[in-house]
Amino acid sequence: MTRTPTALTAQDLAERLGGSLDHCPPDRLISEVKPLEEAGAGSVSFLANPKYAAKAKESPAGLILADAAADLGDRPVLRVKHPYWAFAQAIGWLHPEPRPEWGSSPIHPTAVLGEGCRLAPGATVGARTVLGKGCVLHPGVHIGEDCVLGEGCELFPGAVLYRRTCLGNRVAVHANSVVGSDGYGYVLVAGRHEKIPQVGWVEVGDDVEIGACVCIDRGVLGPTRIGAGTKIDNQVQVAHNVQVGSHCLLVAQSGVSGSTKLGDYVTLAGKVGVIGHIEIGSRSVVGGNSVVAKSLPEGSFVTGFPARPHREWTEAQAALNRLPRLMKQLRRPPSSEG
Repeated sequence: MTRTPTALTAQDLAERLGGSLDHCPPDRLISEVKPLEEAGAGSVSFLANPKYAAKAKESPAGLILADAAADLGDRPVLRVKHPYWAFAQAIGWLHPEPRPEWGSSPIHPTAVLGEGCRLAPGATVGARTVLGKGCVLHPGVHIGEDCVLGEGCELFPGAVLYRRTCLGNRVAVHANSVVGSDGYGYVLVAGRHEKIPQVGWVEVGDDVEIGACVCIDRGVLGPTRIGAGTKIDNQVQVAHNVQVGSHCLLVAQSGVSGSTKLGDYVTLAGKVGVIGHIEIGSRSVVGGNSVVAKSLPEGSFVTGFPARPHREWTEAQAALNRLPRLMKQLRRPPSSEG
């Protein structure tokens, strides 16, 4: 897939979004959308939550989308009614979705296959994709455009890598898993759920094993990352821009919400849910069927809904089990004397 370079002036954006410029020359050229902390002079970013105002004031972004109430001093601002929706539209204009490229054969002529690669019938490889030595693609595997696979990777039947996915060495992706699909991002505008374009990618480290029917979404702008040595069980969901550390264990039916960070050697037992935008410290363990609703320090062992220290949860459960007997005792009439 080839991307058409796109750039707009600050005035162009103001006219398209129906906003007004503050402290920004109208001819300033904007070529990309970036988070506040990663933005540069040619970037547009956004402020939708006032708690990030300090970060916005420090951002070197060439233009910041914000509402009329935001006080960002002398920072270059484009005042709009709905900054998050404006941000989504700007992604679509500045990072347009490339058109897919298909060749006349299952392997695109611009793809590069390393020595000893083996492709089964029905496997397809997209434009400009590079496969390292000894990769094995089972029947029905699809690898999209601009992907990079290290040496010794093996993809089992029906596995799919969307565009720009990067796998390290010796990565295994089991049957019907999807790596790099769109993240689940929408914004409510005038009663409709409008899609936020997902233009990032997925990076997977060395020696990672991804089970069957796993979904790992690409980032909104930057990468979703899976650290080296991590093992992911069947039917796990990893959302956009999640950062998973090295040697983590994600057990079946667990789900990690967007932009959450897992340190190294984190274990999520079966059916664990983790909300977005939090951090779980290294060597933490989350017991099965738990929901993590806030950040956890290193070495935590939590269980329950919401997850809390394991000992506290077991004591609470023991007390709950005694509750019916205690209620019966409370209902007994007082004994009469004499």
